[in-house]
This record gives sequence, structure tokens and C-alpha cells, in this order.
Amino acid sequence: MSTLSAPHFHNEQAAYDYVEARIWPTGPVCPKCGGAERIGLMGGKSTRIGLYKCYQCRSPFTVKIGTIFEASHVPMRLWLQAIYLIASSKKGFSSNQLHRTLGVTLKTAWFMSHRIREAMRDGALTPFGQDGGMVEVDETYIGREPGKTITKGGAHKMKVLSLVERSSGRARSFVVDRVNTATIADILSANMSREAHLMTDQYPVYKGIGWNFAAHSAVDHGRGEYVSKADRTIHTNTIEGYFSIFKRGMKGVYQHAAKRHLHRYMAEFDFRYSNRMALGVNDAARADILLSGVVGKRLTYETAGA
Repeated sequence: MSTLSAPHFHNEQAAYDYVEARIWPTGPVCPKCGGAERIGLMGGKSTRIGLYKCYQCRSPFTVKIGTIFEASHVPMRLWLQAIYLIASSKKGFSSNQLHRTLGVTLKTAWFMSHRIREAMRDGALTPFGQDGGMVEVDETYIGREPGKTITKGGAHKMKVLSLVERSSGRARSFVVDRVNTATIADILSANMSREAHLMTDQYPVYKGIGWNFAAHSAVDHGRGEYVSKADRTIHTNTIEGYFSIFKRGMKGVYQHAAKRHLHRYMAEFDFRYSNRMALGVNDAARADILLSGVVGKRLTYETAGA
């Protein structure tokens, strides 16, 4: 039986029950006053599904309040289908495909996609490499920087800096305006432990930053060195693999992303990479992890930058 045959993908009451069980594991909580004691499920034929009333502050509410679902008229069952499809697609799931699959308008599909990417945004502040392990760092270039004239090389492209922690397999990416010592040093100091082993290529910028960490090793791609002969653990192949998935998704599935939206696409690829099958996370578990991140991340159409 297909995973998408599950009741919560087709029945609205089952969909609400599924979401409530994950957002409210100990029972409903009023989003206005935070009360959890005097809450009742409202009944009646004209009452919408999942409507509760808090008898402390007299406010009606549903599980959608304060989440990416707030103020959305899309049925919850379609939201769960969209979450599963995007979470389980290794290289992404385009808005056009979502529009055709769910039967919603293209505008709605686009907005749903960006809300879901917002829920994928980790926001974790735990530094990489706390165990003294290796953290691979590299930059890549994609698309076109707004207002830039196309030239040879990557000067006209948008710039992304990514970190991959080998021990946990997690990825964390940043859209940057400049790839220079100041920018990279600030990001690494905020996202890496001083006990970490920094792993990079031969880019000169990293030489002036490496002393901040317990160790710094590099391979010289310019000379055809991709794995050190002296120590086979010294390489940046892990992060190159991450960039390979990212670029295949951006070029083959999404094809174009404006710079104002690129950080959400990076959050999407970071999320799936950090919760991939190789780390023991299957598609259903990944969708549930995504669902647990919907709270407090409401995104309006205006703030999405449409």
C-alpha cells in the first residue's frame, strides 16, 4: 500500500488529528493565553473541523494558529500531502508539479512551497565540531546576482557558503554577498566550535581563518588533489556531494531562484540532507520532523517577497 493512501492524506478530520498529535502531544494549548486546562472541542454541524475554545480567555482557536497553516484556506489534508512530497523528493518538488498534483492554483502552490521551506529552516545555534570532529566548509556559485553583468567565472553569480559536519552528517548553508575573509570568518566563528577540525580546499581565505580552530587541513584542487595521500580523511568530498544534490535540484527541478528567496531553498536542501536515509531517517519520519517545525514560522504572502 502506498504511503499516500494513509487516512490523514485524504480525510480532513484524520488530517487535523494527525497534526494535533504532533504539535500538541499532551493536548490542546491556547495560542493566546497559553492555557491547557479549560479547553473544549466545539461541536455542531456548522462548526469547522478542529475548532477549540479556551474557557480561560474565551478565545476560539485551531491547531493552525501560529503555524505556517494560519489563514490558509487550503485543506489540511492537502497541506500534509504537500509536506510529504517536498520532504521525500531528494532534489525538490517544483511549484508547477505541486500545482498539478494537488489541484490548487500555481500561485497557491508557490506560496505553500515557501511556507513549507520556512518550516524546514532549522534555526539551531549549536556549533558544528563540538566533538573535535571534522567540519567541511566550501563555497559555491549559482544563478545570477541581481544587476550583475554576465562575465567569465563566478563574479556575476549568487554566492553560497555551506558547512557539513562529518560526525552528524548535518549541513548548514548561508547566502552571502561576498566571499572574503571577513564574511567567512564571521560565519565560521558563529557556527563552529573552537575544538573543530576545519576542512577546506586551497582557497587562500581559509588560511587566515584556520588558526581559530583546533586544526585546519586542506586539499589543493588546483593541483588535482582531491584526497590527501598522506591522510585519506583529508578531503572535501562530503560537501562536494552536498553541492551536487543542491545544484541538480536547483538547475533540474527549480531552474531559477531569485536571491531574495534563495535562503529558503538552502534551508530546504539543508533539511533534507541533514535528515536523509543514510542517517536512518525515512520519508515518513522526515515529513514528521518537518511538521514539528511549523510552529512559530508563519509566512505571509507579502513577507514571502512574491
